[in-house]
Amino acid sequence: MLRVGVIGCGYWGPNLIRNFANLKTSKVMTCADLSEERLKHMKQLYPTLNTTTNFREIIGDQEIDAVVIATPVSSHYPIAREALEAGKHVFIEKPLAQSVDEGRKLLALAREKERVIMVGHTFVFTAAVNKIKDLIWKGEIGEVYFISTSRVNLGIFQDDINVVWDLAPHDISIMNYILNARPTSVSAIGQSYIRPGIEDVAFLLLRYPQSTIANVHVSWLNPNKIRSTTVVGSKKMLVYDDVSSLEKIRIYDKGVTVTPHYDTFGEFQLSYRYGDISIPRLDDAEPLKIECQHFVDCIENGVTPRSGGTHGFDVLLALDAADRSMHEHGKEVTIDYPAPMESTR
Repeated sequence: MLRVGVIGCGYWGPNLIRNFANLKTSKVMTCADLSEERLKHMKQLYPTLNTTTNFREIIGDQEIDAVVIATPVSSHYPIAREALEAGKHVFIEKPLAQSVDEGRKLLALAREKERVIMVGHTFVFTAAVNKIKDLIWKGEIGEVYFISTSRVNLGIFQDDINVVWDLAPHDISIMNYILNARPTSVSAIGQSYIRPGIEDVAFLLLRYPQSTIANVHVSWLNPNKIRSTTVVGSKKMLVYDDVSSLEKIRIYDKGVTVTPHYDTFGEFQLSYRYGDISIPRLDDAEPLKIECQHFVDCIENGVTPRSGGTHGFDVLLALDAADRSMHEHGKEVTIDYPAPMESTR
């Protein structure tokens, strides 16, 4: 049984505690938070749970095998570094770190200590995203032309990161996963309307190999909560609506066919296809439960997590490039990936 300590009991931490506590393969030993009120609440929910306001008590506890970090992004690196140095496996909420340099150091340290490091990109564990990946790789969508996503709502405004670092990790992680590819460049524009210096709305354009492009719209300033992804392929198109409870994916048998041979412009014709709409059945298992179990399994079996350090670092590189592009008025920024590493944990 994996013995876990959770650092951070604010917005997301309690969900992680609940899932790790409910697994038959793990046990939550201690949780840490700066708020005594939050710790008191967790103690009421889990009477046998130890609590502390000093996260180093978790890191220094020899009985704890893995540390789960659900704290503000600015603290990800220092806490994860200490945990790895203490020989703990690390599960860290997205994004991996606040800078590329920090992320690179965490991956190097995890390799040195031979510890598993996994980033909480929960969407790659959802039934909907895995269905989309399956459809793409079985060729049902055809060649993927472009992807368009919208992840907007009113709030929650963050203090230490802008909207790109807060919301775009989800979409970049999803696209990298379903395409099994990484963006080669990104251009982005954003604007700060509520607080100076912290962009609350942004538009990103990412270029992937094989001429696939992706448009990502993220915002904390929208009256409606929208979580929509459209994938347009040469054979079919699909729309993934994560807000929908019953029909998360709709597959459209629609497309455009160009006449293969023509001698004059007057003979040029397009053939539009309007076929059926299908709605695949999806498993309703909680993605976070699957993600937590996956973390435990990877440690026990010595395998690389689906959202391991390299996956998280690739997302981090794209976020950094988008941030630099915004500050250069939308200039396209090439993403430079490091040479393959010996371990992708």
